[in-house]
Amino acid sequence: MSLSIGIVGLPNVGKSTLFNALTKKGVPAENYPFCTIDPSVGVVAVPDFRLDKLSAMSNTQKIVPAIVEFVDIAGLVKGASEGEGLGNQFLTHIREVDAIAEVVRMFDDEDVHHVAGEVDPVHDIEVIDLELVLADLQTVEKRVERVERDARGGDKELLVELDVLKKILPVLREGKAARTVQLGEEEMKAAKGLHLLTMKPILYVLNRKSGTVNVDAENGERWRRLKQFLEDSGAGYVIVDAGVEHDLSEVHDDERADFRRELGVADDGIDALIKGGYALLNLISFLTTGEKETRAWTIPRGATAPEAGAAIHTDFKDKFIRAEVIHWDKLLECGSWTKAREKGLVRAEGKEYVVQDGDVMEFRHS
Repeated sequence: MSLSIGIVGLPNVGKSTLFNALTKKGVPAENYPFCTIDPSVGVVAVPDFRLDKLSAMSNTQKIVPAIVEFVDIAGLVKGASEGEGLGNQFLTHIREVDAIAEVVRMFDDEDVHHVAGEVDPVHDIEVIDLELVLADLQTVEKRVERVERDARGGDKELLVELDVLKKILPVLREGKAARTVQLGEEEMKAAKGLHLLTMKPILYVLNRKSGTVNVDAENGERWRRLKQFLEDSGAGYVIVDAGVEHDLSEVHDDERADFRRELGVADDGIDALIKGGYALLNLISFLTTGEKETRAWTIPRGATAPEAGAAIHTDFKDKFIRAEVIHWDKLLECGSWTKAREKGLVRAEGKEYVVQDGDVMEFRHS
């Protein structure tokens, strides 16, 4: 399955630098023929140390990681919901992605102009989030008029949708995101059909810049306000230095740790972003391993064994008999499938089994 995350942000926040750093971690297209080939789409590998360990155990010829698509979306300006700047194009592109990574500038730099004249992360977030809310408000208001008219015949699905719209509308009018509305399972299905921008899960990407004053390092009022906002909203976030990560992508693996120490950037922010994006999409990986290939397969969290099997081939779902399952670390301890079976650690699971992240699986079908 291929799901995408749209990278959004105001101008001059480091969005393009971040996207370029991400695409340096791109994967060979021949392994994923279903992926979009587009200069604004980066197909990147999800970092997963388990694959290297399993590959070494199986003496694998090829490793195929899970992937996430990141889409570079045109910069937003205030008034986008009214068509300012590339407003309509921006909003259309966000509508097509499954989640949002919102890049927030964390650095002061006189050489890089800020559209508002000064760096204030919370203000920047509010500008973008409000434009998304205003765009959704237009969508919902128009939809309410149409559904109220069409639901007079008593169509059950339309009546459910109308209830959902009437729950979401006042929240949007308060300037809040549609995702903050509590909805039941049936209501959630109706809400997804609306393709609202503020229903999409969001991850804030706090972009630092080495050699400048960064808001978090300054530890002043701006940082306190941002931490409070993130805590109150319950939103996930990652901290990156897009410029450093872009430069480090050109450095050999053996030397990268030394460069990180010199630059004072301890963690790989791009890896954190990719992993954070994968989790944001509510995805997990199950694994297969053998001499030809060790691979991570992407499935939604909560998928059953037959649904997971369909990621490999439809027969594994349609003609499913059972799955043989062992968690990756138990398999490594045993050293091989054969030894794991001898020790009775490989379980036979049926159609109801809910696959866990890190399960190593083999499928049996008729």
